[in-house]
Amino acid sequence: MDSTVETAPRRERHADATTQPPAPRPPAAAGRPPVRAWLQPAVIALVVVAAFIGCYVGLQRDPQPHQVPIAVSGQALASEVGRAMGDSIEVHPVADAAAGRQALERHDVSAALSTAGDGRLHLDLAGADGLSTTAAVKDLVGAFAGGAGRQVTTEDVVPLVRYDARGLAGFYIAFGVSLAGFVLAQNALGLTKLLHLRHRFRLITGTSAAIGVVAATIAGPVLHAVPAPFVPLAFTLTLLSAAAAFATKLLGTYLGPVGIPVATLLLLTVGNATSGATTGADLLPAAARAVSGLLPPGAAVRAITDLSYFHGAHTAGPLVTLAAWAVIGALLVAYRSRSRGGRATAPAA
Repeated sequence: MDSTVETAPRRERHADATTQPPAPRPPAAAGRPPVRAWLQPAVIALVVVAAFIGCYVGLQRDPQPHQVPIAVSGQALASEVGRAMGDSIEVHPVADAAAGRQALERHDVSAALSTAGDGRLHLDLAGADGLSTTAAVKDLVGAFAGGAGRQVTTEDVVPLVRYDARGLAGFYIAFGVSLAGFVLAQNALGLTKLLHLRHRFRLITGTSAAIGVVAATIAGPVLHAVPAPFVPLAFTLTLLSAAAAFATKLLGTYLGPVGIPVATLLLLTVGNATSGATTGADLLPAAARAVSGLLPPGAAVRAITDLSYFHGAHTAGPLVTLAAWAVIGALLVAYRSRSRGGRATAPAA
């Protein structure tokens, strides 16, 4: 009797154990991870390092002048220079040396060549145009003068400021502000489930303005490396930060996880390498010249240089470029969100 009573519960427990579903296996025991889980991050990392080194090292490996604009005084000298230098320069004939210098100070040309009274050549340069460009022009004019048996005197009429002796401040400012905008957008993408789209837009816009003010304050009044007027400089850097942020958010929204590496390649790698700050835009290969002023870093470098040394002569185009990147990026992100029915159904936006 006792044994019968004891065995029944044991059988019930055994039956319960057999009918219960097996515990799920941990992910590590579920099988080999898909190949994509290994391949995608490895490929992205290799592409980024190859593009970074290829752009920065490759573009500076053998820069060659192409259609560098030079003002030349007098029709006879202009024709002679044009025949001797070919496609390396773009001759801008001017009436006299004073007109050539004015064109240089307006940043219409990169140098001005004239004939002195004793038959020597006189070359006016703008050091603010970048060391690579001025060095290339000196070499070209020096070779021409040597072949013609003439001497050349050189004068830097738009020199760099003391605390930017190598002319790289604009590059570092553009790189730093682009990086800040990129990081801002990356964090905004991570806040999709916490903040409504309009609040993320306010975050990006307000922080971009703060980035512009901080960057302009450090580069200008604090370090004295950029002599541009403060308000236009801060406005330019605000537009650059917003352009980088909204472009990154756009790519992250439409491409998902791959969008961040693509933004890295577009803005931080190609954009900064082709900006024309480390290697003058007229010395870049054709493909790099084509995109140089169209990407946010290149547009920003041009605006910073013109504001700092050339009285803002050609800032309208770069500012329009920066504003277009920011506005179009924001509009496309908003369109994506609305087309998916708002934040609840479009977490990637």
